[in-house]
Amino acid sequence: MARRNLFCLGIFGLGAACFGAPVRADVVPAYLFSDNAVLQRGKPIPVWGTADVGEKVSVTFAGRTVATTANAKGEWRVDLPALPANATPAAMVIKGRNTLTRTNILVGEVWLASGQSNMEQRVRETFDSALDIPGSKRFPMIRELRPDKKTSYTPLPTGSGAWKVAGPDTTGEFSAIGYHYALTIYKVLNVPVGIINTSQGASRIQTWIDSPTINSNPTFAGDVKERDSKLAEYPAVKAKLDADVAKWESDKAAAGAAKTPFTTPRPDYGWRGTPGGPDDMFLPSSFYNGMIHPLLPYALRGVIWYQGEGNTGQHVGYAKAFPALITSWRTLLGQGDLPFYWVQLSSYGDNKWNGGVMWAFMREAQTKTLSLPNTGQAISMDLGHSGNIHPQRKQEVGRRLARVALARTYGQKDIIDTAPLVERIEREGTGYRVRFKSPHGRNTITSFSDPVPGFELAGEDRVFKPAIGVIGDNNTSVLVTSAEVPNPVAVRYAWRDFPVLGLFHHGEGLPVEQFRSDDWER
Repeated sequence: MARRNLFCLGIFGLGAACFGAPVRADVVPAYLFSDNAVLQRGKPIPVWGTADVGEKVSVTFAGRTVATTANAKGEWRVDLPALPANATPAAMVIKGRNTLTRTNILVGEVWLASGQSNMEQRVRETFDSALDIPGSKRFPMIRELRPDKKTSYTPLPTGSGAWKVAGPDTTGEFSAIGYHYALTIYKVLNVPVGIINTSQGASRIQTWIDSPTINSNPTFAGDVKERDSKLAEYPAVKAKLDADVAKWESDKAAAGAAKTPFTTPRPDYGWRGTPGGPDDMFLPSSFYNGMIHPLLPYALRGVIWYQGEGNTGQHVGYAKAFPALITSWRTLLGQGDLPFYWVQLSSYGDNKWNGGVMWAFMREAQTKTLSLPNTGQAISMDLGHSGNIHPQRKQEVGRRLARVALARTYGQKDIIDTAPLVERIEREGTGYRVRFKSPHGRNTITSFSDPVPGFELAGEDRVFKPAIGVIGDNNTSVLVTSAEVPNPVAVRYAWRDFPVLGLFHHGEGLPVEQFRSDDWER
């Protein structure tokens, strides 16, 4: 069925003539199906887009052709059968009344990378970029799709952006964690790897969660109230901003006419967006609507995530919000319990801000989310920087995340993805004995210092004092004591924003995760 386009021609405001003309709606695939795309191997491959209502659409790829008819909304979808990995570039032909050909398409592993600025941080902004960027010309099997950044009140039906092939002219703009994650997986599995990078600096977790989840989950009651208040106030905020801009433009024109300097900046709300407006990057669901929903239902292997700095100080709510995000994304993606792996917050600060422990509580909230199936985290406390919230050692962060995926998703049993974990904590003499177990059934703890730093003990007054640790029991336990706390009731390790670390995996050097025996709020 042809659509009709109405247009009017006006002449000096004296009259207008309107004409109806049939306009053919070309078949248009979702933006994810561009040249250089990577498709997920081993799963049915949804391909979708828009066309005229009732238009017949076919998609041909790798010798398979699947056809359908656009529905009453002009939407269509076909599902290509599952395919094995293929590093030989192939073409996808999408045919309706018009024909489109997408080239240089591979089949391999596809991961969604999301979160805030530490996932967004580009390769060119990290250590060793002078080596990594020119060296990436050897890895054209690694691709990244960076959707254009968008916020929205409602879920957008489509997005924009295009896949890029790794190389000296492109890799510098790739997510550093995403690139090194993909590179490590590629080197081990020898299959193409695609990263869909939907990260946004300073974003809060609430902005990545869909509205039905936000509206129905009591965890977000305060966010809903704040959102509704901002939306109600937006017309007045926008009217004032428009008036301020109009005055600014008038003042600027007057200064130009008088040939006098004019240095007043144009009124706006900057990168945060107008409060309550469609560009407000702090409205709940804004980034889900603008950047995640348009991806559905692209076939993925899993998700990698680095976020939490934007929610510092909200650890109690985060411990509920993070599982809600994972659960809702899995439901919306419709691909079962997709692997969901994240980076635990790194170290940052001088340990004086907010008592120096707010990031420790956020890390704990992240760790609690491991109760969900098919999840994992990479510990990065040893890779932080006290004065830079965006530490530059992202190569190692990406590799640690890849360890988790290789060991847990890809069955690489010889790859160790975590240091030994605390098995139990018990009083012993004037201190605490902390016993560890290895989830891999081999290897033990070690330290690069003697005695082991990073421990604190507290007595009944709940005031933590520095303590020392001594490794024992064939490198499977630590005895923690402090002359200042002869009768301790609690022990903590690395429980600081920027902790001193003393325990590592003996074979791989991976840091032992922070832990504590108490449940106090400070």
